[in-house]
Amino acid sequence: MKLDNATVLVTGANRGIGLAFAQAALARGARKVYAGARDPKSVKLPGVTPLQLDVNSPADIAAAVAAAGDVTVVINNAGIAQFGGLLAADAEPRLRQQLETNVFGVLRISRAFAPVLAANGGGALLNVASVASWITNPALAAYAVSKSAVWSLSNGLRHELRGQNTQVLTLHMAFVDTDMTQGIAGPKSTPEQIVAKALDALEAGADEVLADETTQHVKLGLSAQPGVYLQARD
Repeated sequence: MKLDNATVLVTGANRGIGLAFAQAALARGARKVYAGARDPKSVKLPGVTPLQLDVNSPADIAAAVAAAGDVTVVINNAGIAQFGGLLAADAEPRLRQQLETNVFGVLRISRAFAPVLAANGGGALLNVASVASWITNPALAAYAVSKSAVWSLSNGLRHELRGQNTQVLTLHMAFVDTDMTQGIAGPKSTPEQIVAKALDALEAGADEVLADETTQHVKLGLSAQPGVYLQARD
């Protein structure tokens, strides 16, 4: 799916990876970029069309579909991350909240825009997952559950949307230097590095992109004995 002359919708486009996606889409020649955000006034990037879009709001989603019927690429970027293990006192509400945004948000947007993509020739979905689709630790256990679900959700959507010629690309990466990862030590990619690899893969027609070395090693380790996902993670 080429970005040149495409019409792109990015959810969570006001900062971090979403902002980098919007910038890169413009740089690659997108005809129009809708920048979705819960507060459209928070979208400051010149050249985009701000769009009020809370992925947990059916009303916002319906209005977005009505306003953005020319979309050919949907980038499901909006997500949240909260610290906490699965045995913590507040584990259940924290997990529910992350599933609501990270998984059901992706599902809602994908279902709503699938007919739009079909009407416009098929187009593409790009779903932002994580290396946490495959590995976890107590600090981000609930988040990892949600990203594992995004991986599976993307696989399901890929099969169901193949008939209408819609490409579904799943993006996996380790830590990225954004507001979400402040306070987390360790190496981090820049949003621009991750987005460049993701859009290169999109334009190459790929189904999955492993956007950094850490993620590539983890994916290779899934079939190791013992599997990398069985090993303790710091």
